[in-house]
Amino acid sequence: MIDEREAEAPPRNRLHWLFVVAILTGSFLLFLVQPMVARMALPKLGGAPAVWNSAMLVYQALLLGGYAYAHWLGRVPPRMQAWIHLGVLAVAAFWLPIGLIAMDLPADAEPAFWVPWLFGASIGPLFFAISAQAPLLQRWYSVATGGRDPYALYAASNIGSFGGLIAYPVLVEPGFALKGQSWLWTIGYVLVFLLIAGCATMLPRGAAGEKHVPHDSAPPSRLRVLHWIALAFVPSGLMLATTTFLTTDIVAVPMLWALPLGLYLLSFSVAFSDNRTFPDLLAKFAPVTILMFGATMIAGHQGLAYMNALIGLLLLFMVAISCHARMYELRPAPDRLTGFYLAMSVGGALGGVFSGLLAPIIFDWTYEYPLLILAAGALVPQIFLVPAIGRLWRGTPQQVRMKFFAAALAVMLIGWIGITNPGGMLGEKHEQIAFLAVAVIGLLATGKRAPYMVALAGALFLFGGYRSIQMSLSDARTRSYFGVYTVTDSREERTLAHGTTVHGVQLKGERSRQPTTYYVAGSGVGQAMLAAPELYGPAARIGVVGLGSGTLACYAQPGQSWRFYEIDPEVVSLARDSGKFTFIPQCLPDARIIIGDARLRIAQAPANEFDLLALDAFSSDAVPMHLLTREAFATYGRALSPKGLLLVHISNRFMALAPIVAAAARDGGWHAMRMSYTPDQEFVATATLDGKTAIEQQDMDAGSESEWIVLTRDRGTLDKLVMRGGGWRRMKPYPGFTPWTDDYASVLPVMRALHPSLRND
Repeated sequence: MIDEREAEAPPRNRLHWLFVVAILTGSFLLFLVQPMVARMALPKLGGAPAVWNSAMLVYQALLLGGYAYAHWLGRVPPRMQAWIHLGVLAVAAFWLPIGLIAMDLPADAEPAFWVPWLFGASIGPLFFAISAQAPLLQRWYSVATGGRDPYALYAASNIGSFGGLIAYPVLVEPGFALKGQSWLWTIGYVLVFLLIAGCATMLPRGAAGEKHVPHDSAPPSRLRVLHWIALAFVPSGLMLATTTFLTTDIVAVPMLWALPLGLYLLSFSVAFSDNRTFPDLLAKFAPVTILMFGATMIAGHQGLAYMNALIGLLLLFMVAISCHARMYELRPAPDRLTGFYLAMSVGGALGGVFSGLLAPIIFDWTYEYPLLILAAGALVPQIFLVPAIGRLWRGTPQQVRMKFFAAALAVMLIGWIGITNPGGMLGEKHEQIAFLAVAVIGLLATGKRAPYMVALAGALFLFGGYRSIQMSLSDARTRSYFGVYTVTDSREERTLAHGTTVHGVQLKGERSRQPTTYYVAGSGVGQAMLAAPELYGPAARIGVVGLGSGTLACYAQPGQSWRFYEIDPEVVSLARDSGKFTFIPQCLPDARIIIGDARLRIAQAPANEFDLLALDAFSSDAVPMHLLTREAFATYGRALSPKGLLLVHISNRFMALAPIVAAAARDGGWHAMRMSYTPDQEFVATATLDGKTAIEQQDMDAGSESEWIVLTRDRGTLDKLVMRGGGWRRMKPYPGFTPWTDDYASVLPVMRALHPSLRND
């Protein structure tokens, strides 16, 4: 396969395109596999944002291993490198076609451990082998071309990576089932093997190839290596922190996981390009972007999720380009190339460990985000926006120090006024006014790192940071592998929020046992719970997926059998053990709560286990995709009695879930009705709840708008439920919608922002 003839001269230029195509194709496959395998893992692992972050840790660790392997190969002649690497690719091919290993995770598996293990065992060798090809082929290119600068090929590598990520949600996921995706990737792997073999034939043999590359460049200093690592650390950590925000507040699907990673990869292509105009322009305005948008993200306005998402992605892109462009400026000679990429990979892996593994353990809130914003402000180049600002900071060292202390004092004074608002001097918008004043100081300090950092820290603290610190000190917040939970108190009620979405409200005093929010008596689930004694007798068997604050427990009646499924032990602690919410201790103190992924645990239950099953699992406002597939509904149907009811909560700001459930109902032979509840909607029923009629309870509830769908295989049971209360209507058809399956699902057809007809559905 490899030509053994001596090749004293570099090969003809017309063959150099092989290196570009090989790098592009390999990088395309490398980052196509990430969302593909994550999609395969959803039925096993669930859809929490932390699952993707754990997967990213595996990818970064494997990438680090691949870069270290490429660096180690530099000890042997180029042709020997080619033989070794082709052998590694051949051995890794035993893991084809790509997919998850066939195993069932223990029901009580710790996700932080099992997720990396599952991904590593399933795709580790393939990812390792492919990940090494980018630095390896760049070095081969330099050898084959007589010492040409190979760094531009890294830009091509990241264009291929970006293309793989974008191709998955746009072309691959909508067009192929998972089995087809796996075979498509296998064909691509064979193509990469052939392309790398073709590049290997262009390498001179033995020492003849080494003379084209200088080997006398000075090694980088330890401080320079640490600088490379820091410049790689911040964008990597910020990418995962941005991913957590997007997938917590919108939906946990690979399409949204791919956006931050795609922009992160695209930043390398921009930063490592030969044309420095665009990177230099972005680097000049990066401090301003960090100052203005970093504080906006910390404030986190709940009603502007899409705007916050755009701001977060723009901020990530600016920071990544600025840091990576600075790395490019500090790059070593080509003979030190693999060591440079190894340091970059170490920084990227450390950033992933910080945001994906350490931060959820150390912090009770996403403090990693403002810390990374501060670190970005300290690392990006500081350039005066206009000459006048530069003149402002001229003077003797003593004069410059005095200006710095004046700026710092002004920031602290404005911050104190903005927080305390003495005498109401700044009105109701005191925080915003104070932030603008601090931002002006920051703009005037851009170009001088120390005063700029003081202004940036002041802006982050003022515009949301101090409130987060107060909540942490008051023990109002807790964090787990699955997200951040915040408990807030007012005079009349206590609220549980996951991310930016309310997951439960408990009234205080005599009304503490009263169901609220999405679960009031007039809601779809409330009507079904009140009808359970009539439909199934006094010993009705009821299951609930998603515990929240435990509100639904107060529908329990003597003699009924209840079971809750909850994936997060921290939620169980909040609802049952913390004393902050008392629905369960008051209404169902002996509640059986099963911890683990609900779909996996329900699959382990005996058939006909439930008369009524309520599906109410959300991660912030994101519903886990694997709970809404055709196979998932088959699991629920098996667990229900022949006349059982399945209640599905579909309230969602960003996705129209009704088409998904309607398609599953059609394919599964379910009868379905829909309930759109509003708090002013009248509901009359004769059932009693805690000694009061349902209509009395409804008149004084704290209801929220909610959307519920009820499904059953028995038409008579459905008719009895509908006759007891108003508001139910038949499901309308959604022609042309393809139901979700474990093998195929795409969120594009149900995104409200993309389909005007679904915005009010």
